[in-house]
Amino acid sequence: MILELIVPGRESLVSSALRSYQGHRYPVEIIAHCVGRYFRFPLSFREVEELILKRGVAVSYETIRRWCLKLGRSYANALRRRRPRSGDTWHLYEVFITINGEQKYLWRAVDQDGNVLDTLVQSRRDAKAAKRFLARLLKKQGRVPRVLITDKLRSYGTAHRELMPSAEHRAHKGLNNRAENSHQPTRQRERAMKGFRSVGGAQRFLAAFSGISPHFRTHRHLMTAAHYRAEMTIRFAIWDQITGRATLPPTA
Repeated sequence: MILELIVPGRESLVSSALRSYQGHRYPVEIIAHCVGRYFRFPLSFREVEELILKRGVAVSYETIRRWCLKLGRSYANALRRRRPRSGDTWHLYEVFITINGEQKYLWRAVDQDGNVLDTLVQSRRDAKAAKRFLARLLKKQGRVPRVLITDKLRSYGTAHRELMPSAEHRAHKGLNNRAENSHQPTRQRERAMKGFRSVGGAQRFLAAFSGISPHFRTHRHLMTAAHYRAEMTIRFAIWDQITGRATLPPTA
């Protein structure tokens, strides 16, 4: 299905986007391009600097880093607001990650369509951590799912009984491939970045990455070439709108 080009609050969207660039000496096009490339592809700040230099623009990697910190999450939130309502089947999973030499856990929730609902880095994998993640997820989504699918970690059962007993809970490793596969782009970025240096830094990066990267990732293998090009044209147009690069089209 082709993503619809939805334009809610058109004037306020442009004005708020443009306010984000006040005080910057580089134009919107360059800033949005650098931020988009960093979160879309497994590139370092220095590699983005090199790519933009090929276009004749001299900007330091440290400046690109500050742009990503300042604007990455706001871009991601704007993209999330345009997505359809999440599905009623939630897949939860957690993986080990190493941060500054210490083992941490990355908790992730996706719906049945693979849309990322939330991510959270925590130090533990116990019932308290599971309840914290589920409570945060419920607050962000504003509703209880019809089905909750997890692996066999017992902490999920405790959190489910206390926070969302009305949801059907299915605990089976084989049913949770959707959540496990959603970690692959994160693992790819983790390797490219040579690991995360702090919990806060990992959380900030993942909050932006989980919103921006999926916007440019389509189910390419399920599309014809013409369908894929049409889908990506719409997604590029949406990106230009939420970053303030393009004037929004007139309403019908």
